[in-house]
Amino acid sequence: MSGRRRSPDNPKEWLTRARSSLALASTKTPGVLYEDLCFQAQQAAEKALKAVFVNRKIPYPYTHDINALLSGLEQHSLTIPELLWGAVTLTSYASDTRYPGIATPVTKEEYTEAIRFAQGVLSWAEEQVE
Repeated sequence: MSGRRRSPDNPKEWLTRARSSLALASTKTPGVLYEDLCFQAQQAAEKALKAVFVNRKIPYPYTHDINALLSGLEQHSLTIPELLWGAVTLTSYASDTRYPGIATPVTKEEYTEAIRFAQGVLSWAEEQVE
C-alpha cells in the first residue's frame, strides 16, 4: 500500500469514506443484491455521522447503530432534523441483511429509501463539517 495515510482525526476523511460508500450503494450492478447495496448505504450514513463527532471533537461510539449515533450527537447539543431520524432503519443493513436466512430480501423500494436516507444524512453531515 502506498500513498499518504488517512487520519481518523480528520472529519473530511470520514466524509470522503462516506461519499465512497454512497457511490458504491448507488451503483446497481447486475448480480449485486439490494442487501449489499443497502449495507453500503448504512456505512455511508454511519461514516458521515462519525465525521460530525470527529469535527466536534466528541468521542464517537464504536457502533453501527444509527439511532445511537444520532442520539449521541443530540446529547451534545446538536439539533437533529426530523428527516434524519428515519435513517435509523439503515441499522438493520449493517448486520441482519448481510447473511442469508436472517432477514427477508430487501425490495427495490426499501433500497431506494435506504439511498435517500443515506444521502440525507451525508448532506446534513457535510453542512456540519464544512
